[in-house]
Amino acid sequence: MGNAKDQTIAVNVRLKPSESSAHPRATNYTNVGVAQGIAYLDFGFIEPSLLATIAKTAKDCQAAPKGLEGTLVTRVAMGGDVLARLHQQIQQVLVSLRDARQPKPKA
Repeated sequence: MGNAKDQTIAVNVRLKPSESSAHPRATNYTNVGVAQGIAYLDFGFIEPSLLATIAKTAKDCQAAPKGLEGTLVTRVAMGGDVLARLHQQIQQVLVSLRDARQPKPKA
């Protein structure tokens, strides 16, 4: 007989927005760090013009800057179990996006 901890149960969850989460924030940079068993996901924003300048610098074989300044949009802390579930959800989304881009076979 299986242990109840081994089972996954699907439950519909509705998250009500708080004042700070009511509007989506743009992010084009992420970083994940782990400390004391907790994963910290940093979501940031770097000005696209700065990224374009760095890409041009690299293309021209010039030295890239040693660091960049961006804005921390938010930091999320989560345990390993939540991080694993997030990984599963991201994989499902990426597979769906890939499948949507595949040309449909003609009948």
